[in-house]
Amino acid sequence: MFDSLSDRLGGVFDRLKGRGSLNESDVRAAMREVRIALLEADVALPVAREFVDGVTEQAVGQQVLKSVTPGQQVVKIVNDALVAMLGANASELHVDGTPPNVVMMVGLQGSGKTTTTAKIAKRLTEKGRKKVLMASLDVNRPAAQEQLAVLGTQTDVATLPIVQGQQPTDIAKRALQAAKLQGFDVVMLDTAGRLHVDQQLMDEMKAVSDATIPEEILLVVDALTGQDAVNVAKSFTEQVPLTGTVLTRMDGDARGGAALSMRAVTGTPIKFVGVGEKLDALEEFHPERVAGRILGMGDVVSLVERAAETVEKDEAEAFAKKMAKGQFDMNDLRTQLAQMQRMGGLGALAGMLPGMKKAQAAMANSGMDDKVLVHMDAIIGSMTKKERAKPALLNAKRKRRVAMGSGQTVQDVNKLLKMHKEMSTAMKRIKKMGGIKGLMKMFGGGGGPEGLPGGGEMPSGGMPGLPGMPGQGIPPDLDKLLKR
Repeated sequence: MFDSLSDRLGGVFDRLKGRGSLNESDVRAAMREVRIALLEADVALPVAREFVDGVTEQAVGQQVLKSVTPGQQVVKIVNDALVAMLGANASELHVDGTPPNVVMMVGLQGSGKTTTTAKIAKRLTEKGRKKVLMASLDVNRPAAQEQLAVLGTQTDVATLPIVQGQQPTDIAKRALQAAKLQGFDVVMLDTAGRLHVDQQLMDEMKAVSDATIPEEILLVVDALTGQDAVNVAKSFTEQVPLTGTVLTRMDGDARGGAALSMRAVTGTPIKFVGVGEKLDALEEFHPERVAGRILGMGDVVSLVERAAETVEKDEAEAFAKKMAKGQFDMNDLRTQLAQMQRMGGLGALAGMLPGMKKAQAAMANSGMDDKVLVHMDAIIGSMTKKERAKPALLNAKRKRRVAMGSGQTVQDVNKLLKMHKEMSTAMKRIKKMGGIKGLMKMFGGGGGPEGLPGGGEMPSGGMPGLPGMPGQGIPPDLDKLLKR
């Protein structure tokens, strides 16, 4: 997501930051490159033009040109403009009114509407603690209603029983009535789509909207359609009172222009982005975090949130007790590698950490991928219980046996042992600092992470379940590992 745009902008700003002073022609030349980068990323022309004009007006001001670090000032102006373009603040679903609250999903056929309906329903059920009812109003696409019923079973979300022959408006009224009688908090209406925008589609949506008066009308758009996604959004905006947008397939090779244009075109916030096929692969859209990723500043907040969601509480408690004693064996390392895989692997972690963009590129160029985590796990799995508990037992003969058993080389085994030794040393240092509590005090926290000895909240940037550098939460040898 945004990789090509991020690379282009990174090149422009690296040149600006490398100069001691800037004049107006330098800034305008850089802004021309920014405009080309935005257009190549499928950002709508009027949006790109307005963005560049606004940034240029601020960047050629005396405050920037006479600044001690003019290049950094320009990057800050661009960052602030990106955040404003994307919507300034994250926007949540408004489903806390008098139940049942209606959320209506609209969009073209094939945009991922039905799957997104199930994803949002799952999120509302698990995180929002809402009782949700899903209803399919798609009577045109074969097995569309059955598909939603299957997704309902997979997500443990109730679906409206199918009655053959009913029209969309009647189904919507029946869903609303059932929700009132059975005490549902939210009703998700998955409307029919078409291959293109037509009046019949719009009339059907208006009829459903008039019958149910939704709190939210969300437009689902496939980010891979690029510039055409903007045209679709414009067509729907002119016909239906949208309250937000959901962009699907943002994990693909999307150039990102649809996301950057959508807010300006629809006048409504992007509420969610789909980042995978799994039913939990849905993220809230945070403009400031996305702007940070585009400009290579990372997204540590999302990284911490992902860690908090994927960490196992029992594992965290057991690990905290070992940290307090300054202990760290191969079983602990294996747990941390599994944690990294659950969080999306090395690529996902590198993309969220500030300054890791170049490391991520080097990793891709060297052919290294998340298989390295699998290989490490295989090496640890080839050790005996005693060797995992006490790695010092691994002499040359044992290393050869472990290497053969895991399909790796003795050099790979040595690299893993070195990584373990450095992490073990870090654990001992933490013990000398007073353990978890001492570490929290150093970085302004009041105690250990939730579920860990000491109570309190996680320090800013720290991650439960991942030993390593305070404030980053990555193993101390990870940067070296990426360069190998």
